[in-house]
Amino acid sequence: MSDVIKLLPDSVANQIAAGEVIQRPASVIKELVENAVDAGATDIRIFIKDAGRTLIQVVDNGKGMSETDARMAFERHATSKIREADDLFSLHTMGFRGEALPSICAVSQVELKTRTEESAVGTRLVINASHVETQEPTICDKGVNIMVKNIFFNVPARRKFLKSDNVELSNIMREFERLALVNNHIRMSIDTGSRVIDLRAGSFKQRIGDIWKNNLDLHLIPIEVDTSLIKISGYISRPEFARRRNPLQYLIVNGRNMRHPYFHKAIMSCYDPLIAADTQPCYFLKFDVDPGSIDVNIHPTKNEIKFEYEQDIWPILQASVKAALGKFGAVPSIDFNSDVLPVDPLPFGSLPEAPTLDIPDGYNPFAVERDDKEQSIAGYMPSGFKRKDPVPRNWDSLYADFMNRSKAKPKRTNSPQSGQPLSSTEDMWGEKLETLKEEEPPTLFPEETSLTALGSFCVQHALHYIITSSREGLIIIDQHRAHVKILFEEYMKKINQGDTIRQSLMFPEHISLDPEHQEALVEVEAELTRLGFTLEYEEDDRWRITTVPAMLRGTDGKDVVLRILDSISDGSVNYGNENNAMGDLASRMALVMARSAAIQAGQKLSADEMEHLIGELFALSEPNYTPNGNLVFCLLDSSRLDSMFR
Repeated sequence: MSDVIKLLPDSVANQIAAGEVIQRPASVIKELVENAVDAGATDIRIFIKDAGRTLIQVVDNGKGMSETDARMAFERHATSKIREADDLFSLHTMGFRGEALPSICAVSQVELKTRTEESAVGTRLVINASHVETQEPTICDKGVNIMVKNIFFNVPARRKFLKSDNVELSNIMREFERLALVNNHIRMSIDTGSRVIDLRAGSFKQRIGDIWKNNLDLHLIPIEVDTSLIKISGYISRPEFARRRNPLQYLIVNGRNMRHPYFHKAIMSCYDPLIAADTQPCYFLKFDVDPGSIDVNIHPTKNEIKFEYEQDIWPILQASVKAALGKFGAVPSIDFNSDVLPVDPLPFGSLPEAPTLDIPDGYNPFAVERDDKEQSIAGYMPSGFKRKDPVPRNWDSLYADFMNRSKAKPKRTNSPQSGQPLSSTEDMWGEKLETLKEEEPPTLFPEETSLTALGSFCVQHALHYIITSSREGLIIIDQHRAHVKILFEEYMKKINQGDTIRQSLMFPEHISLDPEHQEALVEVEAELTRLGFTLEYEEDDRWRITTVPAMLRGTDGKDVVLRILDSISDGSVNYGNENNAMGDLASRMALVMARSAAIQAGQKLSADEMEHLIGELFALSEPNYTPNGNLVFCLLDSSRLDSMFR
């Protein structure tokens, strides 16, 4: 039998590795910028063309590479960061595996120019899909100038499934923000072709303000804690500035961005009693720990990090956040160290003296009427005041008279059709009650409903679910999803019919857009205009909303616009598979608007509101699922109910 196991060529192995390390153009920027940081660069410039499809160029003023190092850098597992396995436990660099550059050149065309400070001439290297085409001397500046062209040109399936230019640009801008935040001591700039962002080197707080503007740095509370286990520094937002959408939440350990749900939960637990349930705070926290107590080698992107003492760090982090919130909170604290008391202290065991009032003899506060002299006592009533409606004291007779009036049938003296006023309020309400009794109750559920004989009772459970009955059993409805489904169908009907009416705002709403949101706005601005939104550019990152669709019915237009841009920036194009009804932009916008305008979980509903919601839901042709496939209601039939009690 012949041997069947063969060693893969380097080009194939690099393409396999590229599938894990290089996911999209933003991944290329992350790896190249981190290499520049490791090289000691103080100025990093990024140039993008066609959202990274055509060109990604990173220029730095770091140490540069020699001719031999430039060639070796693209070999798999070649690195200058570590020498032996023990070095993994004392990492101070961003990269260490030696996989990034080989993975990049395996799926693109790469041109590198580099020169060290000691060399008078640099080197130029051209690689095409892992194959070195040429290497020659060249004149260039100190540092590295690397161009990645036509990403995924040799992997058509990967290139085909890249998102639109605006989505990919949004991901690039988000990655740029993460890198710029971590490396606030480095000047960083990016040129996307449509805009340029240039961030100066400065303090951590200055970098936060430069990236997100909108006076965000003025709403932050500092944290500075140093223990033998961990040092925590950075900023958290005040509770009143918690966001309902797009919270800025960044955790950094030893200069590396990370995702850590455990520490995120520790921070959120400190805000639970201070903010609304549907909001989240912003935080920008740096952790400095012993490199030997963390493991960054558990994920190809190195964004997930394992802590050896995470259970011990939890209370330190929680106490730090609570202390900062208490120290800089709006509630004034008591200064127990102060020697100055607001009032003179009383002798031990003595009681304060009761206040004295100058009340004349014979004063009766319960008197039916008082003369002028009595009514001006202590200046509480003006002189000459006379009570017109004395308080009756015969409560028994008053109650009996009230009961007799209630039992008596009101007499009509005038007809409302005659155009003459009714003789009393009782006559008006009496006729109204008689009219209501004669009317037939409205039909709550049309014939199209798929459930027969829906019950007449509605119960709200946990301010989240509506419970009603039918012949088949009990129906449990998610109130938020039901309203989302109803509003979505209503919005889509109006959009398809072209029945979108604009409503001008008396006071235009001002909105500040992050860089990724501005890129997303380019893609959806025409569709937003068709729906009824009008956005006018002011300056820098500020826009003004002057009209909104009338069908939003008082919903916050600013929040709806931001939610729509979030859906574009996040790349959530379909909210499901590629073939569902959410494939087009108008449908996605209608869903975002429906989610914003719908009643929320936790909102108390009256019986009439619940009945109206159920009636509209089951009038739809397909009420079972939301547009993105979430279950709206479930049915507990009689057999299932019986089985619960056996």
